[in-house]
Amino acid sequence: MASILLVADDDWVRNDVQASLSDPNITLTVESDPRAAAGLVREQSFDWAIVDLQIGSMGGMAVVRMLRTAILAAETGDMGIVLLLDREADRFLAARAGADASIVKPFTAQQLRSRLAASIG
Repeated sequence: MASILLVADDDWVRNDVQASLSDPNITLTVESDPRAAAGLVREQSFDWAIVDLQIGSMGGMAVVRMLRTAILAAETGDMGIVLLLDREADRFLAARAGADASIVKPFTAQQLRSRLAASIG
């Protein structure tokens, strides 16, 4: 069973991810407050975090860095991080922030699942 954290505050992003990952073998936890995401990963174990680039006042890059810092400080277990981008030209932002993968919105269920294939199995 895969455990995935989604950090997004836009309804359409949350709906698309939830529809794409609708599977009894996947537990999806949705967090709309980017500042609460680091605390959540300290309390629960996740295989993957999916973070929207455009979220709240903090921004997706900062959320990815915050999650990566928690992982490196051993405050949480290791997890993959996917950053949802607004355009192809933003791919360098994902790499710079420390994301393991990125997907340009809008995305298909197949694209998202292929990025998560290692944990969904």
